[in-house]
Amino acid sequence: MLRCMRTTLTLDDDVAATLERLRKGRDASLRDLVNEALREGLKQMTGRPKRRATIHTRAVALGQCRVGNVDNVADVLAVGEGETFR
Repeated sequence: MLRCMRTTLTLDDDVAATLERLRKGRDASLRDLVNEALREGLKQMTGRPKRRATIHTRAVALGQCRVGNVDNVADVLAVGEGETFR
């Protein structure tokens, strides 16, 4: 025999507002909506995670580096701004 559990929940404002909109739109009881939402959420939380699609990126040759050492920010900025000093 399945027993019902009575409990008190404190809902965040956004969750309460969404439930109220659904309740009015479906003409359903709050109890039924909360139970349905919990069942759906628990099903997703306990189920197998969906496989994510593999993403492939294409390699592109960028050519030779115009600055010998990219660790020196001043040299990189000088080349980028067209300055001729080093």
